[in-house]
Amino acid sequence: MSTVTATPRTAGTTPGLAGILTVVIIGSIMSVLDVTIVNVAVHPLAVAFDAPLATVQWVATGYTLALVAVIPVAAWAMGRFGVKRSYLTAIVLFTVGSALASLSWNIETLVLFRVMQGLGGGLLMPVGMAMVIRAADRERMGGAMALLGIPVLIGPVSGPILGGWLIDAASWHWIFLVNLPVGAVALVLAVRLLRRDEPQPVRRLDVPGLLMLSPGLALLIYGLSAGGERGDFTAPGAILPAVAGLLLTAGFVARGVTARHPLLRLRLFRDRTFAAGLATMVLFPCGYFGSMLLTPMYYQTVRGLSATQSGLLGVPLAVAVGVSMQIATRRIDKVSPRLVIVSGIAVATLGLSLFAAQLGADAPYWRLCAAMLVMGVGVGMTMMPVNTTATRGLAPDDVPSGSTLANIVSQVGISIGTALLSVVLASNTMGSAGGAKQAVAFQHTYWWAVALLALAVVPALLLPSRRRRPGVPSVSASTAPPPHSVIPSKRSLR
Repeated sequence: MSTVTATPRTAGTTPGLAGILTVVIIGSIMSVLDVTIVNVAVHPLAVAFDAPLATVQWVATGYTLALVAVIPVAAWAMGRFGVKRSYLTAIVLFTVGSALASLSWNIETLVLFRVMQGLGGGLLMPVGMAMVIRAADRERMGGAMALLGIPVLIGPVSGPILGGWLIDAASWHWIFLVNLPVGAVALVLAVRLLRRDEPQPVRRLDVPGLLMLSPGLALLIYGLSAGGERGDFTAPGAILPAVAGLLLTAGFVARGVTARHPLLRLRLFRDRTFAAGLATMVLFPCGYFGSMLLTPMYYQTVRGLSATQSGLLGVPLAVAVGVSMQIATRRIDKVSPRLVIVSGIAVATLGLSLFAAQLGADAPYWRLCAAMLVMGVGVGMTMMPVNTTATRGLAPDDVPSGSTLANIVSQVGISIGTALLSVVLASNTMGSAGGAKQAVAFQHTYWWAVALLALAVVPALLLPSRRRRPGVPSVSASTAPPPHSVIPSKRSLR
């Protein structure tokens, strides 16, 4: 990575960071809540529109595909239009898409407007993360990133409960209308609090790279999702788009390492900390989010609980994740990143192992919740600390590409995990009848999730063993850093 001279932060920076965090947290809460609310509304939407469940699933799938397709554009958009304008555009797209979704007159228009929401959602996180990384003091970035993790606590806890209540007490329209006041507040605060930044002189958009990466990611994730839903990766409707997506993505990588002005700076992977961090961010979400797909299904299909009841049983996990994330991400500024993250993976693996070991048709709920609470502590010690460690050393010019790459690998990891465990569960439940046999099928599938969590230790062991001392610049990821990257700045590396 480019070497940048370190200088002390000036006194006027903290208020600016506080404003950025306020805006980004509100925007993130809006998008996280939306995803969790819509996930519990699939069946009510099928009833409301008198549409097959497979068609209604596109309300979620269309959003996800639009999100992953637009993420690669984020780095270029930040340079071409400025970070503030890019973020304002994301909020407007998401909010207007929510308003239009609430007015949908059939399932086709609802899917179309959800795609519009996804375009905004795909820009919110990488642009918001880039703003925080640029503004935060490198020595205290853990505190800023911990606050950025607040939506992870609020969304999973309140989303399913709020979504169920809105549908029961009002109508499906309100699961989208609820975004409008939040989006309006985020937009007003963004206009007032975000500092105006001028677009930078940027290279022209790498159109060939974009035409490979965006469709490649969309096809890959669609293929994985289709394989997960059908319980079979070999079905033509799953394997063909997945292979096409892999080929396009591989083509993008080949171009990215040879092109003079690639869409994203893949040279960042030459830095061991960045590469190890992103590898951990692929494997760990595979196991974690894959297991989060299994848990409500287990409670509802094996134990016969309602969606609301299964959502409430997930509260201990979400609270544990949120609380431990706040503590661990702040501690990452003072202690060994490797120690915190490897310990977190070990604790998360232990918690999920305890859950899987006692899984059955009549396992006491308090013991299952206790095991998930242990897992939540480990998840909070891992996910945001890994993100912070991987991106802390980015030079200002590399922040857009770095935050975009981090969001891409997270989405890919989540998609791989949910698809893989869906297929494993489908193969284990074939011919299974009765609660006891189904419980065994879920138990076998959970052990796959445990293995994925444990695998994340391998790249995590390559993370730095001690925190970088003040004044020590990062190792350059390029052999010849461009002259304009050596900039004395309050945002410089420590």
